[in-house]
Parts: sequence; structure tokens; C-alpha cells
Amino acid sequence: MNEAELIRLWQKSRQQIIIAQLAPTFLLITTAGLVEQVRDAGQVTVWAVIGILLASGILGALAEYTAAHEAQAVAKDLGSLKTKSTLAETIVKTAPWMHVVKYLTPAIFVGIFIALFVALTR
Repeated sequence: MNEAELIRLWQKSRQQIIIAQLAPTFLLITTAGLVEQVRDAGQVTVWAVIGILLASGILGALAEYTAAHEAQAVAKDLGSLKTKSTLAETIVKTAPWMHVVKYLTPAIFVGIFIALFVALTR
């Protein structure tokens, strides 16, 4: 692959990461704002919401992880090119930050999920 194709793949991975964050983030924010109403709706609703949050979070984290992992592979390929543009060099230098997406972001989700779980089930 040439540099332009690799940069397009990098950009596609970044876009996938952003899109993968939208649904779980929206659900967490919405749930946080509706804790009282969800609890008032009964235990079945509480457990349904917990299941939705968990499924969305797992799928979102998996999508983010794989897109970040692929982006790091693209950066590695960019790094192996003999000549690189400034953009390609920047991508190679910033690729290690994808570890934040792979590990820290899911950990934050877990923390928020636990907090909402406690709020919904108390």
C-alpha cells in the first residue's frame, strides 16, 4: 500500500472510533438523567436498562478496540515507508495514544456502568 492509502485507512479507523463512542455515551448520559424514572418503572425496566447499557458498552468497546488496533497497524506500516510526508510522520508519532482508546476508555465505561448499576439497583 502507498502512503495515501494508508492515511485513508488511518482516517477510517479514527472515524470508526468516534462513531463507536456515540451510542454508549448517549445511553450513559440518558440513563444518568433518568435514574429515578427508570427505578420507578420497576425492576424489569431496571434490568432491561442495565442489559442495554452492558450490551452497548461491550459492543462499543470492542469496536473501539479493534479500530484502534487496526490504526496502530496502519501507523506501523506508515513507519516502515522509506519516505514519508509530515502527516505520515505525525500519525506514526501519535499512534501510541491509541492505547488510551483500547484500554482507558473501556475502563472509564466500566466505572460509569458500575456507578449507574448501583444507582439503579439501590
